[in-house]
Amino acid sequence: MAPSSTSTSKSATVYFGYGSNLWQHQMVQRCPTSQYLGVARLNNFQWIINERGYANVVEVNTTDVKPVAYEHEVWGLVYTLKPKDEKNLDRNEGVPVAYTKEMLPCDYWPAGKHGANISLTPEKTEMLVYINRNQTRADKPKHEYIYRMNMGIADALKEGVPRAYVDKVMRKFIPAVASQEVEELARRQALEFEEE
Repeated sequence: MAPSSTSTSKSATVYFGYGSNLWQHQMVQRCPTSQYLGVARLNNFQWIINERGYANVVEVNTTDVKPVAYEHEVWGLVYTLKPKDEKNLDRNEGVPVAYTKEMLPCDYWPAGKHGANISLTPEKTEMLVYINRNQTRADKPKHEYIYRMNMGIADALKEGVPRAYVDKVMRKFIPAVASQEVEELARRQALEFEEE
């Protein structure tokens, strides 16, 4: 069943995480009552690291562009957020300065015993997406962010996000290894974000 407004209580928001919130440990730390639901895809958007050094999604006008596999879609993990967790996430995401919040239509696959089965037809569901429509230039990631993204990528792959998407889109920005000295900082940032 899709996580629609009828299947979740009015007090819960369906949230699409596409950056370091792919890391399920970070989500538990930031949003203790959040529940993981499955995998989703945001179409007609491109995944980047923006000039702040963090993940962002940039809307793409696909009418004049030849479609290229995975370049005009963003894959992520879906969670429910109760009001307190959403408030915590707003603070961690820097709303309304670093990101704003939008409800956007996504393709949704529920979690299964061995991850989401993305070979099935997805359900269409509106989800909360944190987005920065002003800082849309691709840039390099913050040093500590590489560690958090690699932890998130591992969880995303385990849950069913396509490896080809990770390799073609995310690995352009996120190297597969991060130095060990940033692990402690990254783990602190997972708990409560502070600008470097």
